[in-house]
Amino acid sequence: MSDAQKKKFHTPEFKAKVALEALRGVKTINETGQEFEVHPITVGHWKKELQEQAKTIFAGKRGPAPIAAHRKPERLYSEIGKLKVELDWLKKKSGINR
Repeated sequence: MSDAQKKKFHTPEFKAKVALEALRGVKTINETGQEFEVHPITVGHWKKELQEQAKTIFAGKRGPAPIAAHRKPERLYSEIGKLKVELDWLKKKSGINR
């Protein structure tokens, strides 16, 4: 393979920069591709991918963080233990026998 035919690998930062530039719409896709030395079809793909993935950036930013399913039973058993100790203490202080 000659140097002109070798596949270029671009960093995610570079792809984001090119896609944002294309998304701004100041220049055409062809002009953006020439400026960054990337094929216009590739610029179009990156732009489309950025538009599709943009909604996930802000997803899930509201409300409390979800509790992992494997931690839920552990948390519940812990709460039950605390309540049982508290109940036993109250029974002992009030003089109520079982």
